[in-house]
Amino acid sequence: MRAAIVTTYGSPDAITLEERPVPAPGPTQLRVRVHASPVTQGDRRIRAGDFPGIMATIGRLAMGWSGPRASVQGSMFAGVVEAVGAEVTRFQPGDRVFGASMDSAHADHLVIDQDKAIARIPDGISFTEAAAVPFGAGTALPYLRDLGEVQPGQRVLIVGAAGGVGRYAVQIARHLGAHVTGVSRRDQVELVRALGADAVLAREDVDWRDEDQVWDVIFDTSDRFTLADARPRLTANGRFLTLGLSSLWGVLDLLRSSVSSGPRVKWTIIMGDAAATEEVAELLGSGEIRAVIGARYALEDIAEAHRALERKDVVGDVMIEVVPAEVELAVVGG
Repeated sequence: MRAAIVTTYGSPDAITLEERPVPAPGPTQLRVRVHASPVTQGDRRIRAGDFPGIMATIGRLAMGWSGPRASVQGSMFAGVVEAVGAEVTRFQPGDRVFGASMDSAHADHLVIDQDKAIARIPDGISFTEAAAVPFGAGTALPYLRDLGEVQPGQRVLIVGAAGGVGRYAVQIARHLGAHVTGVSRRDQVELVRALGADAVLAREDVDWRDEDQVWDVIFDTSDRFTLADARPRLTANGRFLTLGLSSLWGVLDLLRSSVSSGPRVKWTIIMGDAAATEEVAELLGSGEIRAVIGARYALEDIAEAHRALERKDVVGDVMIEVVPAEVELAVVGG
């Protein structure tokens, strides 16, 4: 099988396409023929060894010092179950599935345990659409519902509302019944509004920190702001959610706010599981969330997909279509 290999940190040129043996599923595993997989900011960071701020050393200790421990990248996927182990009961060959594998998705095949973050693709959803969803929606849902405790009628601000997590955060906050304000570039305002935001602030025109209003939850998906930025714009018991803790100030804010009254910082590491992926599947199937596909590349062009992500000139998910679209149509049934 073909696999996109990264053995040393570097530019997109560090990615090579090689032949690897097709993996065999273990007793509780299934082998998936991968049809589509996104290149996420997480994939880009791991390929480049780009672990910012205080995460520079921690990131390399966790992921590999001179290069990624997992040489085949790709953390999200969609495809068809090709074979199952003797103890698999959740899935069977022919099932259309999607989920999070943590690595190995930028290849023709992968194996994953049946109890991991995997679910069936809802009817009417393509492989490319399904593969785009787990990263952003799988992050935004626990952040907003569980950490942010968003309730109907509350006011939520999404910073980076057109980004990989932000697009889904807007839709999920709306699903939870919140009044949603998004912050994005001026050229992304209409997209954010179409995703369900009640109001959108163009960052070239206004700084959300200067707005004369407050929010119950501020979700900074950009890792650019701190509690000091958010506190004046939060309610007395407001929650500041951040995806990254790349600065010492951010870590101190997290610790201080956990033992004091007033607005609090909330942060976590998302580890997807089967139950959460099933929830995402339900939201996708019901139309509560949808993917925004920004660009599509073949597996052999994966380096160009990484370059597009680095240039930040694509609005929407950057997708690798491992199986050509015409083959996908045949599998779906035309």
